[in-house]
Amino acid sequence: MTLTELRYIVAVARERHFGRAAEACHVSQPTLSVAIKKLEEELDVKIFERGSSEVSLTPLGESIVRQAQSVIEQAQGIREIAKRGKDPLAGPLRLGIIYTIGPYLLPELVRHAIEQTPQMPLMLQENFTVKLLDMLRTGELDCAVMAEPFPDTGLAVAPLYDEPFIVAVPASHALAQREHISPEELKRETMLLLGTGHCFLDHVLEVCPEYARFSSDTEGIKKSFEGSSLETIKHMVASGMGVTVVPGLSVPKEPTAHLRYVPFTDPVPTRRVVLAWRRSFTRYEAIAALRNAVYACELPGVTRLTA
Repeated sequence: MTLTELRYIVAVARERHFGRAAEACHVSQPTLSVAIKKLEEELDVKIFERGSSEVSLTPLGESIVRQAQSVIEQAQGIREIAKRGKDPLAGPLRLGIIYTIGPYLLPELVRHAIEQTPQMPLMLQENFTVKLLDMLRTGELDCAVMAEPFPDTGLAVAPLYDEPFIVAVPASHALAQREHISPEELKRETMLLLGTGHCFLDHVLEVCPEYARFSSDTEGIKKSFEGSSLETIKHMVASGMGVTVVPGLSVPKEPTAHLRYVPFTDPVPTRRVVLAWRRSFTRYEAIAALRNAVYACELPGVTRLTA
């Protein structure tokens, strides 16, 4: 039994597909399949049920994969202890970040990280919250910037900032002249939303729960669209297809020709952005340095949190 084989079964359990798991592990599918078959023969158990379109875990396989994740994490901990004994800030820090934060925080964050800790380059992974949590558990990431809430996975969490939500409307829209907009008023509008998987979609639906029904005949709702990114949706709004809700940091500093950004009425809805990492991660100084780099960012309109 090797750590490589354990990484393979964790990858297959996560991807539910041998081909995608092999791609994630940067090996060929035959190499991965042979290694897993060898492990199953060594343990004399069946870890996976192979279906025509999807792979599933056997009941015993679920327990084995959980233990494999723990072993991988402990092995990574040994490497981290060795690194920390030399210089905890030396070497890359593998940082995950969700799609609705990355484009707006990373440009300035990376600049400050380079200035403050040039010996600690950031290896960046942009993804959905669920995927980042999996990668944290398996040791593929050291830490991640995400928005609460997310499932309690026993991670250490440090708050970074509270970010307000803002309404984006076409410049020609009647609401564009308003100083504030209430969530109630959005019921009468065509709302453009992110697709399933984005946690920001859930945040918007908390503000405007009526849109959770996605029904064209629901009273006060004309239609709902799904876009692939916030920037794509902004372009749709600018062209007059509807309105949307965006996080404060995504609002450009300079006025936009065809878009207007209008604050919500009090109480303004917000999301809490946090830094999360495994409790077993030993490079505490690296986490502190990353937080300092975040705090050095301008972050207009947010409420900084240092607790």
